[in-house]
Amino acid sequence: MSEQDHKIHVYYGFGKGKTTSGMGLSLRAAGAGKTVAIVQFDKGYDGKNEHYSERHLLRTIPGIELHPTGCERMQPDGTFRFKNQPEDFEEAKRGLGLARKLIEEEKQDLLFLDEILATVKYHLLKKEDVMSLLDHYDRHRRFELVLTGHVVWDELIERVDLVTEMRKVKHYFDEGTAARKGIEF
Repeated sequence: MSEQDHKIHVYYGFGKGKTTSGMGLSLRAAGAGKTVAIVQFDKGYDGKNEHYSERHLLRTIPGIELHPTGCERMQPDGTFRFKNQPEDFEEAKRGLGLARKLIEEEKQDLLFLDEILATVKYHLLKKEDVMSLLDHYDRHRRFELVLTGHVVWDELIERVDLVTEMRKVKHYFDEGTAARKGIEF
């Protein structure tokens, strides 16, 4: 494959399905014998309480390398911590550094940066951080790149090859349904 054959995908919006789409593409790539690296931003893991169900399986699939970053936001009472703390910023920078390193090493056929765009929405990273990462990728364009999150901006849309918006039309959360294991996490 030539460098022109490797594309940048963006799945964004406030509808359900961004991570699910990226995970599906990751599984498809692994099923085709390709290697996949996944960096999850702001989806912390404290080493014992794994509440993102897909990780149990992802860790067992040959060819998939999983890198969760971020602090645990699920609190013991089941509520979610929204306010950013200093450690959240440090973890976002760690995730960015890990993504940069994976781009440089060029070991994977697909790099999935889950929720990197959400880190911009929630002020953990800046648009410039993401754009700089894309500059870095363009110098090493040897694999497919996937970014997910809530927001996009004009400069980002101009740079990438595929943009899909996940737009909520109706969601059962609005009627009080809580997040369900195996469906939302």
